[in-house]
Amino acid sequence: MKCFFTAAAVVLAAAFFSTATAADWPRWRGPDLNGISQETGWSAKWPAGGPKQLWKASVGIGFSSVSVSQGRVYTSGHANNTDTVYCFDAKTGAPVWTFPYAAKLDPKYYEGGPSATPTADSDRIYMFSKRGLVLCLDAAKGGVIWSNNVMESLKAEMPTWGFASSVLVEGDACIVNAGAAGTAFNKKTGKVLWSSGTDAAGYSTPVPFDAGGERAVALCLKQDVAAIRVKDGKELWRYPWKASYDVNAADPIISGGKVFISAGYNRGGAVIDVSSGKPKPVWENKNMRNHFNSCVLLNGFLFGFDGDAGKATTTLKCLELATGEGKWSEKTGFGGLMAADGKLIVLTEKGELMVVEATSEKFKPISRAQVLGGKCWTTPVLANGQIFCRNAKGDLVCLDASGKR
Repeated sequence: MKCFFTAAAVVLAAAFFSTATAADWPRWRGPDLNGISQETGWSAKWPAGGPKQLWKASVGIGFSSVSVSQGRVYTSGHANNTDTVYCFDAKTGAPVWTFPYAAKLDPKYYEGGPSATPTADSDRIYMFSKRGLVLCLDAAKGGVIWSNNVMESLKAEMPTWGFASSVLVEGDACIVNAGAAGTAFNKKTGKVLWSSGTDAAGYSTPVPFDAGGERAVALCLKQDVAAIRVKDGKELWRYPWKASYDVNAADPIISGGKVFISAGYNRGGAVIDVSSGKPKPVWENKNMRNHFNSCVLLNGFLFGFDGDAGKATTTLKCLELATGEGKWSEKTGFGGLMAADGKLIVLTEKGELMVVEATSEKFKPISRAQVLGGKCWTTPVLANGQIFCRNAKGDLVCLDASGKR
């Protein structure tokens, strides 16, 4: 009998651990560039004081999120006329390397500092600075493999708030939102594969998808959203999408032959049908106005922040993708979010971290805790049982969400 219960316990334990999966988060918006992690088994319920803080670091002013790959954490920040790419040990927070380079703070109605998130690809890290410097660094040691400044080499105009696109690695290309409709480099050598003129870019990160059997990227440009073929930069389609001050910052969200786009300053959101190769409007309204952080799409519903940064009316909201109909809203102020295992992980602008059920029925918080002070506009990241949050002044915290410690 004792042997029977021991064997049963082993079987049950194996079943439990087989259903729990950890996952890296190697780039902005995660492995699938949709803000959704495949990680399961993490702890969504916390003690009264919130999740345990495992480590903390100071990375300087900025809004760069984190990428997590092969046991290391990467982010970027600014101090003393210098931007720095940071690499930490994910478990301990111990510094592994830093790569500093001269840069201006460039505050303009906000704190300034880098906007893009480092991209991890195998043994390399790619970073795009506000003033157009594309860096390829050794992931283990931080040494420069190649660099290219699009403002110098391609005469690309810097947008008002600086370049904000993170680097997309797609096949042998790394693509940034620079120039009129993107620029691509050979990821190994830095050689320009294609470029698109010198006009100021939008602020979104390229989103890859299949277009008629070919790989393409969707980009929010200065006053449009467009699809660009990866192999040669050819424009496949374009749809006008003009926002105040040319702030097209939230990434497009692609679902089959439909694309959701959104902008703040009371612009609103829309779904366009691109299945024929000629974009057609499906709906447009003001129910979801993403200022710069993108929504996540789960089970046919969009979850995101509606409103403009700094406005008291900004809410966390659920919207039906097919119709644009609002399902629920909760006054939170601005912030960022991601999703994992059917739940939203939300960081509000005042530093409250929440886990919320990703349901269209109503706002259903599971856990909430104050984890940071100051302004928190950067999207939180869950990776391998840890949640990473940062604020504008550069406090980066790593929190335990493993449920094992």
